[in-house]
Amino acid sequence: MQAKETEQRISAAIAAVLKVEVEIIDADLVRVAGTGKVSSGVGNRLLRGLVNKHVLKTGEPVFINEPGFHSICLSCPLSGTCFYRAYLVYPIKADNKIIGTISLVAFDDEQKKTLTANTETLLDFVGRMAELIASKVVEREMVKEKFVMAGKLEAVVDSVYEGVLAIDDNGVITHFNSSAERLFRLKRKNVVGRHIDEIFENMPLLNVLKEGRGFTSKDYFISTNDKKLHLLVTAKSIRSDEKVAAGVVATFRDFKEAQKLAYQIITTQETLGFDDIIGNSKVIKEVKAKAAKIAGSNSTVLILGESGTGKEVFARAIHAGSTHSHKPFVPINCGAIPENLLESELFGYEEGAFTGARRGGKPGKFELANGGTLFLDEIGNMSLYLQAKLLRILQERQVERVGGTQVIPVDIRVIAATNNDLQEMVQRGRFREDLYYRLSVIPLVIPPLRERREDITLLLDHYRRRFSKLLDKITEGFSEEAMRLCLEYNWPGNIRELINAVEYAINLEEGAYIMPESLPPRIKNDKDKKLQLPKSPLEIRPLEQVEKEAISNALELYGWTEEGKTKAAAALGISRATIYRKISKYHLGEN
Repeated sequence: MQAKETEQRISAAIAAVLKVEVEIIDADLVRVAGTGKVSSGVGNRLLRGLVNKHVLKTGEPVFINEPGFHSICLSCPLSGTCFYRAYLVYPIKADNKIIGTISLVAFDDEQKKTLTANTETLLDFVGRMAELIASKVVEREMVKEKFVMAGKLEAVVDSVYEGVLAIDDNGVITHFNSSAERLFRLKRKNVVGRHIDEIFENMPLLNVLKEGRGFTSKDYFISTNDKKLHLLVTAKSIRSDEKVAAGVVATFRDFKEAQKLAYQIITTQETLGFDDIIGNSKVIKEVKAKAAKIAGSNSTVLILGESGTGKEVFARAIHAGSTHSHKPFVPINCGAIPENLLESELFGYEEGAFTGARRGGKPGKFELANGGTLFLDEIGNMSLYLQAKLLRILQERQVERVGGTQVIPVDIRVIAATNNDLQEMVQRGRFREDLYYRLSVIPLVIPPLRERREDITLLLDHYRRRFSKLLDKITEGFSEEAMRLCLEYNWPGNIRELINAVEYAINLEEGAYIMPESLPPRIKNDKDKKLQLPKSPLEIRPLEQVEKEAISNALELYGWTEEGKTKAAAALGISRATIYRKISKYHLGEN
């Protein structure tokens, strides 16, 4: 029935040449084509059709010279009185399946003479016609399947989140799904059928068409309708049977959305808030309170403190407490990466920027942190060259990749951290003064562990529970002597050293309580070192205590005014900024 128009034309052509009638039926005995006396029954099911049933069942052609008297006709009500004078029926096969029959019918002596005189020739001819009809049916079926498949593919393409665009071998746009409409803010009807260069600028698909080689996840700035879009593009060439590019299909994603998703996938560290910072000492509470106040702003923060005091933990807490907490927090250690690599890590690079550059280029940390927070740890180790580039980005809020010319706007908050005295580095010419003031909009000093000894017990207990669980060991606490040694120890490595010491002790301890013998040797031997100090009639005091008293005495002498502090700093041989930092560190002048 799918090819009935073609079959009717074939039937009419055969009837005109052979001067006999032709009918074609399907496997359900429905007449789908016919000429002459049988044409009126097209579309109706045969009332009897015994010969057709036989051919459909056996798959063999049948020629009946005396209809009504053949063995097949004996059960027919018209047996002996059939109005057919001769009958040739041939099966139509498609894919080894009988799908119908084609028949030559004689209704008078002249037509019967034609059939009986050329039976063998007609059988061969009708067989070829049956093959032609079968090929047309298969062709129609294939076309139908292609349309169905195309409809399904169109539905799938239209339902995917990525924008999808396809062009043919002439660069004419053939597909533009609904996500592409949303992304480019263009209507499909205004895009499909037009050359790609008429709609888009900097669209790289024609190069793919020319070279026959696609690419995956490259970012491009594509312009259309006076809008510049930063997109992540994947393009694949469509190959024809001749192995030449017959077109290109490309998918598009907003770069910022893809960047956010990628960061969510690769980031495994949990979010840390101010409640996760352990400590009840006055000094740590004050620092936490100050950090919580500044978290809500977008100002640059400079975190100062010795190594191991938890500067990154505070940076993460500030990020978590900000309005951009749902955006990326991207840390980078400026002291752990060589300068030539640090530049490309921070600012990214374009394809071919240097030997070994990844195909398609790579976004830098500034781009990855866009909308969120970039944490620059050990900022004091950054070279003067990179300091200059960093200053320009902080001022202009734009980044340019290594080897690139495209300016990329970034909206980020920068938190820097260092254990160096940046003021001293500025005086020695090792750190840019303008960058220092740009970074230290809000300075935050993290106290060392020796200045918050009342927190040591809390920290020891917290990490004891943590490592006991991780190492699957049962420890109920520290022995009295082990705890005393830990409280008296100076912890030069601060919290990082404390964490390592607890992990060391849990690994070695086999009992329920951590004993002195399980502590790291430096903690156990610290008491002995103190006892071995040479006896002296002079009082030996810690340097920090001496420094605190010297600054306090100078301020008492010159006064606590701005002018007095400047004179005190000059008398002590330190900078004005350093004396302010020391006043804050030692809480001088507080009642």
